[in-house]
Amino acid sequence: MKRVFIAATQQNEGKTTVALGLISALQNRGMAVGFIKPVGQRYQEVRGMKLDEDAVLIAEAAHLDAELTAMSPVAVEARFTRDYIDHPVPNDLLQRIDAAFEAASRDKEFMVIEGTGHAGVGSCFDMSNARVARHLKTGVVLVSGGGIGRPIDEIMLNRSLFEASGVPLIGAVINRALPEKLEMVRDYVGRGLARLGVPLLGVVPLRPKLASPTVRQVLSELKGELLNGAEFLDESIERSIVGAMTPHNALSYLGRGVLAILPGDREDLILAAMSSCLVGVGKAYCVAGIVLTGNIRPHATIMRLIKRTQIPVILVEGDSYLTASAVHDLTVKIQPTDGEKIHLAQRLIDKYVDVDAIVGAADPLVG
Repeated sequence: MKRVFIAATQQNEGKTTVALGLISALQNRGMAVGFIKPVGQRYQEVRGMKLDEDAVLIAEAAHLDAELTAMSPVAVEARFTRDYIDHPVPNDLLQRIDAAFEAASRDKEFMVIEGTGHAGVGSCFDMSNARVARHLKTGVVLVSGGGIGRPIDEIMLNRSLFEASGVPLIGAVINRALPEKLEMVRDYVGRGLARLGVPLLGVVPLRPKLASPTVRQVLSELKGELLNGAEFLDESIERSIVGAMTPHNALSYLGRGVLAILPGDREDLILAAMSSCLVGVGKAYCVAGIVLTGNIRPHATIMRLIKRTQIPVILVEGDSYLTASAVHDLTVKIQPTDGEKIHLAQRLIDKYVDVDAIVGAADPLVG
């Protein structure tokens, strides 16, 4: 059974996007594909089980038939590392991974294995990506961000860690390259890596939509109270504005894809944001959402107007500055409900990554 380990030079470089697109491309070639994320650092509760959120996404998006527990055997909780250092049990973790891999790979022709960050992540509890990849007898594909010099440097650093554990580097994928520099990056990174013996498997252009959070993600991150618009939480946010201006100035910035972060007592700005929807046609002109800060609930008359719109409105306790900072720092992950993003990721990988080269180099390691 063929297999590949998807790792990255840093966290949040696009491993899940590559894994999701690779699985789709392999399925389109008629292959029976399985997936596992042996160690997950961001988890969610599903039916009382703590499971890695990327495993949940891929299981649903790729319509995989294995149990979720087989795709996410180890979820790193808040005290996990401290408890492990107090009582190290590496063999127990490996046994859980082995049992899960056996279940997830049953009747499969190809296994896609997703790591967690760079080669050394997990070393603090004896489960580095390099060690797990070697244990599962698989070569690795490294995902790095756009650019020229930095990706090459980071790819070589990670290659040294993987190779020290006996894990060969199949090749590298450069993700989120600026579209206008795509050919230059492909040329220079391709030649730069070739000099060092690393195949360049693809250069994927930046698509801002994949990096845009949804209102649902903002609601979850801010732990706010939803006052309106539950059916439109999957609207993408292209930019956010903070309400610290007069309404007539604010109107120049309000429109589709905008998240308006407003003090809860600025009824003039709330009305201005709502007007983007009331005077437009359907959702074409509506702001993506409104976040009301300071835990100040709008007056009942304002709430009645809000209820006449389709705009998601979120109430939070923090002030506008802290709220805007939290939204800016939000780590955007594709969600199972993000159908448009899922299809975009699948198309990008199929178009810009040499899937056949990965398949050709994905035989299990010997020994």
